[in-house]
Amino acid sequence: MLISHAVRHDVLHVALARDLDVTNRAAAALQIQALVHSHRPARVVIDLPSADPTPATLSALARAQRMCAGLGIPISLPGASPRTTRLLAVNGA
Repeated sequence: MLISHAVRHDVLHVALARDLDVTNRAAAALQIQALVHSHRPARVVIDLPSADPTPATLSALARAQRMCAGLGIPISLPGASPRTTRLLAVNGA
């Protein structure tokens, strides 16, 4: 299982079980996308397996961030390092 999730008070909480690699990043991104489209949350919170995720994990997060931005849904990454936050801020701009 790549991800787990829960919906609480209109917030979709997604947890990545481990850092992603090129063989599973697309699957994880599609799972997150499907969850967002089916639950239509007010906000998405993604818990990362490490503060500095792999490039494949960053790629999946960037994809989720773009999709959520397009839907007007804020996304947050508690526990992400400042470097990770900066990288995704640049990518999301």
